[in-house]
Amino acid sequence: MTPGGGSGPMKDCEYSQISTHSSSSPMESPHKKKKPAPKRKWEVFPGRNKFFCNGRIMMARQTGVFYLTLVLILVTSGLFFAFDCPYLSEKITPAIPAIGGILFFFVMGTLLRTSFTDPGVLPRATPDEAADLERQIDIANGSSSGGYRPPPRTKEVIINGQTVKLKYCFTCKIFRPPRASHCSLCDNCVERFDHHCPWVGNCVGKRNYRFFYMFILSLSFLTVFIFAFVITHVILRSQQTGFLNALKDSPASVLEAVVCFFSVWSIVGLSGFHTYLISSNQTTNEDIKGSWSNKRGKENYNPYSYGNIFTNCCAALCGPLSPSLIDRRGFIQPDTPQLAGPSNGITMYGATQSQSNMCDQDQCIQSTKFVLQAAATPLLQSEPSITSEELPLPGKTTISGPCATLTLGQPTPPSSMPNLTSDTGLTDMIPLKEEHEGHQFLTPEEAPSPPGMLPSGSPITHSHTMHILSLASQDSLHEDSVRGLVKLSSV
Repeated sequence: MTPGGGSGPMKDCEYSQISTHSSSSPMESPHKKKKPAPKRKWEVFPGRNKFFCNGRIMMARQTGVFYLTLVLILVTSGLFFAFDCPYLSEKITPAIPAIGGILFFFVMGTLLRTSFTDPGVLPRATPDEAADLERQIDIANGSSSGGYRPPPRTKEVIINGQTVKLKYCFTCKIFRPPRASHCSLCDNCVERFDHHCPWVGNCVGKRNYRFFYMFILSLSFLTVFIFAFVITHVILRSQQTGFLNALKDSPASVLEAVVCFFSVWSIVGLSGFHTYLISSNQTTNEDIKGSWSNKRGKENYNPYSYGNIFTNCCAALCGPLSPSLIDRRGFIQPDTPQLAGPSNGITMYGATQSQSNMCDQDQCIQSTKFVLQAAATPLLQSEPSITSEELPLPGKTTISGPCATLTLGQPTPPSSMPNLTSDTGLTDMIPLKEEHEGHQFLTPEEAPSPPGMLPSGSPITHSHTMHILSLASQDSLHEDSVRGLVKLSSV
């Protein structure tokens, strides 16, 4: 309205549309729980391993020697390419740094593949699988024998006519397959276990043995290559300026020669040893224990050998790569979701909160009956009596009888059970009208005045005993209990 009383033009009002796609309503937000992010299996892996890149990289926990291996290879190769290759490519041929680069990248690739690959870890038995296995062991050995009997540690199988013992692993709760062994450093059972190599920071087993062999073999060639051309570099410089001046002009060559000289023997020897193992299809673990013999006629001949060197090498280096059995990047299956509690705020009496937040049907019936009985107790009373000294109430019959007296105004809490007997007075309960037979409820017209309206000093006495409800009252209470249970369950 304008000050003059006329209606002015109404302003245009813009109404913003309320979004109905909110994340959560006020009534639902307190009861909605955020789902926890699912965990991957590598996060709860029981073995002593370290994982990187969300489980894609798997290594042993002790990786200090692995970093030493990386430093030695990188520093030695870097010095060679920086100080020796320029002179050698100029004086001899540019193919020297090219061949050295190919060997270097091949060595680094096989090293990282060996270190970051699952060596063939066997998954541990679940509690149900372990219990079933122990049950099978008990049945096989006879469970009727008395006393403690630990499960047997071996089981025999036949492979190519040779008896092979399968050992029971008490850590993984499985019978290890043939050629598998438990690594004490990684705390895992590894399939076709060869050895635990600290230089690569991982176990060497079925899934990374070929990469390990190619690593040590290519590293042997790289070490010999660098050592040979470093000596060539020093000799060519010494022919021009002398031996001492050549060492002064290229001190990096001296460091490279020392490192290669002390490492070439062990690397070349290790490569030759594993070449022998591959040709006979054995593992380091089997060779150290002396498990098998290469001669076919002996009793402990190797049942895994194919009979010739070429086939054994092809099986070890060119065979199909088996997949990982632990599925370290897989998600853990969530447990059965628990039901949420009641959202209306009603408290159930007598219910015991369990994991499912639900009570038993019998408990609900008993608790509802208890609540209804407690609510009906103040309205029921049997045989009320008033002493002769008390002033009679209007319209009431005075009955004389011994009873304890209480001064007006002394509150006493009402009893919650109808058959409870005590000497406690119930001053807040209204005496009922006495009849010759039975018990009845008071009508609103027959209810006496409150105790506060009685004359001062008038003692009010009540009976100190209460009888059990009649059968009709109990039946009505039972019906009320059932109705109350239906109401509570519907809420």
